[in-house]
Amino acid sequence: MTIKEVEEKTGLARSNIRFYEKEKLIQPTRNVGNGYREYSEEDVEVIKKIAYLRTLGISIETIHRLILGEISLQETLRIQVEKLDGQMVDLEQAKAICGKMLQDKTVSFDNLDVGAYVPEVKEYWQSNSNIFRLDSVGFLYMWGGSLTWGVLTAAVLLIALLAWPKLPEKIPIQWSDGEVSRAANRIFIFVYPLACGVIHFLFRPLWQSNLRAYVWFHNDLVADYLANFFCFVILSVEIFSVLYIYGIVKYVQILLFIDCAVFAVLLALGMYKLVKKR
Repeated sequence: MTIKEVEEKTGLARSNIRFYEKEKLIQPTRNVGNGYREYSEEDVEVIKKIAYLRTLGISIETIHRLILGEISLQETLRIQVEKLDGQMVDLEQAKAICGKMLQDKTVSFDNLDVGAYVPEVKEYWQSNSNIFRLDSVGFLYMWGGSLTWGVLTAAVLLIALLAWPKLPEKIPIQWSDGEVSRAANRIFIFVYPLACGVIHFLFRPLWQSNLRAYVWFHNDLVADYLANFFCFVILSVEIFSVLYIYGIVKYVQILLFIDCAVFAVLLALGMYKLVKKR
């Protein structure tokens, strides 16, 4: 059946169905004649199960593990009930505090005294650590976003366009001990922005798929981060190439080492904070 028929049978939007397919939760066949997706009755039932479990707050990553048989539904439900119990306690506490604040008609942001509502502030922060962990790794979302990729790629392309008129016929693309070991036609300068596109549209989806086998959460975030990291390395190499041509810098290894060290530390720190006390 077509995706339109699946929409009618499940009551779900096409975007949801496409998303489940993108996450490899369903894998419809392709019609050899026209190339269109063909969904089976089994696909429809799986989609209903996925949607139902999502309404219970169960994550896409967990549902993927369920489908692969890595975890049982009973175990999943037990874990989810524990999470919901904790959330209910937190919500009741938040509701009580909000009600207490509403009783004071004069309270505003300027005169809000946190200590008046939460005597043990540090313990309160600790009980809401999940919120602060996500806040503290906001830079990962920034570095992993499509906007960052767009900025990096635009910068790579802009440098190529600006450098093009003054480039020699041959430009360095590989170095050894501070000396050029390989050169290419200057048109190679446009390979850098092309490589950013290939990484984002070809390799990033592959990384997302492979990461799912080893990482059970934030797969897309990690894959996007890695893609942008390599685009940043490309930008660094391109800048180095231009500066090398004009005799401003000589050793590329130092630049790449710094790139790798900084981004590896950021990724490790972000992932640590995401999984800490998970």
